[in-house]
Amino acid sequence: MIAALPFLVLRILSVLAAVWLAVLGFQRLRAGSARGVGWLFGSLFGFAFTVLSYFAEKTPRERFAPFKLRDEIVGFSALFTGVIFLLAVLAALLPVILDVLERRGFSSYVGARHVRATKSGFLTVISVLSMAGVAVSSCALCSVTSIMGGFGADLKRKILGNNAHIVVDVTQPGGFPDWEDKLDGIRLAVAPKGGAATPVVAGDAMGSSASNTAGALVRGIDTNTIAQVIDLKQNIEVGNFDWLDDPDKLADLPPDTIIGRGAGGEPYFKGPDLRASADLDPAVKAALRKDVKVLPGVIIGKELAKSLHVLVGDEITLLSPMGELGPMGVMPRTRRFRVAAIFYSGMYEYDATHAYVKLDVAQSFFSMGDNISQIDVRVPDPERVAEVTPLVEAAAAKFDMGEGKEPLRVRDWVEMNKNLFSALKLEKIATFIILSIAIAVASFCIVCTLLLMVTEKGKEIAILKALGASDGAIMRIFMLEGVIIGGIGTVFGVGTAFAACSGLARFGVRLDPEVYYIDRLPVNVNGSDYAMVAVAALIICTIATLYPARAASRLSPVDGLRYE
Repeated sequence: MIAALPFLVLRILSVLAAVWLAVLGFQRLRAGSARGVGWLFGSLFGFAFTVLSYFAEKTPRERFAPFKLRDEIVGFSALFTGVIFLLAVLAALLPVILDVLERRGFSSYVGARHVRATKSGFLTVISVLSMAGVAVSSCALCSVTSIMGGFGADLKRKILGNNAHIVVDVTQPGGFPDWEDKLDGIRLAVAPKGGAATPVVAGDAMGSSASNTAGALVRGIDTNTIAQVIDLKQNIEVGNFDWLDDPDKLADLPPDTIIGRGAGGEPYFKGPDLRASADLDPAVKAALRKDVKVLPGVIIGKELAKSLHVLVGDEITLLSPMGELGPMGVMPRTRRFRVAAIFYSGMYEYDATHAYVKLDVAQSFFSMGDNISQIDVRVPDPERVAEVTPLVEAAAAKFDMGEGKEPLRVRDWVEMNKNLFSALKLEKIATFIILSIAIAVASFCIVCTLLLMVTEKGKEIAILKALGASDGAIMRIFMLEGVIIGGIGTVFGVGTAFAACSGLARFGVRLDPEVYYIDRLPVNVNGSDYAMVAVAALIICTIATLYPARAASRLSPVDGLRYE
């Protein structure tokens, strides 16, 4: 109910704005103005947006929801009508804003009157084109920033959801012993900040099935605390996380158990088991059940399961390079596992390589004894991880690792992913600068508009100067004209981008996860980015008015009235 409240408020405001446009349209029609037809159409778009957005909000957006063309048409129709309705509301508010400017003083009065004057059709067309140029440029900049920010935010969310925010480990192989006391100390250090910690054993292995092989990063986890640190439980697509602790159930799954999913999300069921058939001889049935061994469970990624061609309940073999010394040298250690679950994290690198087993199983598999590889820590607010890292470092520095051994190393997610996020930030800055050039190009139209206006209004400028208007007042008039033209274009452009991107973020654009590895286009509507674009556009447009305004202020009254 609380989550639906903002959208309910938006629909109420849309209805009120649509009623206002309808009243305004009827008033204009009674006055004989053809502009009233436009307000009536805008009102119809407002009512259509209210209805369509209601049905679009009811559309299911779960991961495995089937594709329905009708739902996509409703979503895009709601987006289109919403954008057109917003443009109609902004156009209806424009005369009101110009009326307010006309009442503020001499310079603003003359500047606003020049902008809304329609006597010179050529200048009107040029002014509209100038506004459209600034609007398109600022809209493109906002839209690209939102989509790039959406991909960056989605990438960050997946990285932070599948990895610890802080990692405590050692540089030498083999891990470190006596980890229980160290784990308790780190938990005590991060507890005041709401953090959690869990032990992990990590190592490389080669996974093989009856039909294929693939490399894997095996991680031994504590099933009781791992959910406090990473989103493994939430990412389970098929299978059951609890089967990791209870592998006996994997040997005898019910027929209606979902053991896999197809490309379109369709479920694959295990089906009837021949061992449970009533027609089967009891001796044969007992022999078949005896052949099924209880193997330790393993949770693997979706892409790794595809590479190995396995489903939940199937057997895989993991081969560790850390084996035992034999007559032929070091013999790799192998162990058979049964797939307990398949997870989908949304990151191909994780889904194609990661496999999770129980902590004690991984310690035995990698011949680590009672050692662990690392302690993973999660904090409530990853953006403020710098406040927690010193606390973990102080706690880790208290532990004596023994003579000749390196101390515990503490790294946070910012340090471990520094290059990736620095590249994303640089790309965003470069895109902002490049698209800002488009706004600068659009501002050239404002320069041309003002220069033509100075040429056409030379007589009026001379009369104003003859009546006592100063050079500064004339310069302010034409600068204000350019700012109004740029401001109108900026508001329309930023408003259009905000409405379009908000609709895309709300209703979503379906993508093929088999191609893009995401099911919907990620869009991040950041108010600070939009404000930055608006300020940059206004600054560029203001700078563009300086030369035409100065040329108007230097016009001599004698030259302006010489041939009149």
